Amino acid sequence: MLCVLAVIAGCAAPAKPAAGPAAGTQKPLSELTPLADPRAFDGPSTAVLDQADVVPVERNPVSRLPVTVTDHQGTSVTVTDTSRILAFDMSGTLAATVFALGLGDRVVGRDVSTAFPAAADLPLVTVNGHQLNAEATLRLRPSVVITDTTLGPWDVVLQLREVGVPVVVVDSRRGMDNNGALVRQIATALGVPEAGERVATRLDEEISAKKAEIARFIPADPAKRPRVAFLYLRGQAGVYYLFGPGSGVDSLLSALGAVDVAAELGLSGMRPLNAEALAKAKPDVLLVMSKGLASVGGVEGALRVPGIAQTPAGLHKRFVDMADHQVLSFGPHTAGVLDALARALYVPAAGR
Repeated sequence: MLCVLAVIAGCAAPAKPAAGPAAGTQKPLSELTPLADPRAFDGPSTAVLDQADVVPVERNPVSRLPVTVTDHQGTSVTVTDTSRILAFDMSGTLAATVFALGLGDRVVGRDVSTAFPAAADLPLVTVNGHQLNAEATLRLRPSVVITDTTLGPWDVVLQLREVGVPVVVVDSRRGMDNNGALVRQIATALGVPEAGERVATRLDEEISAKKAEIARFIPADPAKRPRVAFLYLRGQAGVYYLFGPGSGVDSLLSALGAVDVAAELGLSGMRPLNAEALAKAKPDVLLVMSKGLASVGGVEGALRVPGIAQTPAGLHKRFVDMADHQVLSFGPHTAGVLDALARALYVPAAGR
């Protein structure tokens, strides 16, 4: 999977975060009427977060330092200063979590996936998509780094350790089942375990409440539940992947009551797209990242990707796109992502 991530990392172009719609402008899910058959809708839809920013549980909690932790790689790391935090990973989850803990004012840089409005003016430490820039990273003089194994080159991380920066490596897996554990890892390393418990509890409550709201949208007849395939598209490089169980997509689709066609095919992780297998899987909806869809020329261009036009989704142009830095970010945005995807799947004409 790491090899696949390396290929993907070189294909995304950096961009400054754009401000989304004003928070709280969408109608609550409880006021929306889902389609009787979500497979009967023609045309694309975009999933949009109602709250694009990260809401902290408190402002600037006091870090109890020093703290020594054993990170995900089994390395003992002592953190003595959290005044200049760098948190970077492929999905932008780590920095979002630091902001949720109330430590956003101490974050000194961002990766390209940390694209929520509050982080918009932070300097980038990544180039050419998700490649770490050693000079840019060291220039920020971080007092502590929180990262995982999804960004490289790893030599940059080693350079940070060599100059004495405490580097805490956390779990790289993303999904709803380990949201709380990841929050606690980060909070403990930064000396704010109580704030971590509050964030983890809030996440669990938000996700449970959102699942309950979505439950009434899910067709009682399993045959009417949308069959969904998550495709990673990068047209400039000719990179096309189908994401399956283990990629995080499966937990989203399960919460949405959708059928994961990759799981039906017996695929896991991230696999090169097989046109024949995709056509046979007959997805009703293709879930894609917004920049990925744009990279192939939009919906019409996507229909020229082998296998897509032969699916019910292709025939009816049922594409659901969502911002690259949001759809698989999990962490503080999880409930919002579920809300946005539920609208796009079940109420595509009036979801906002």
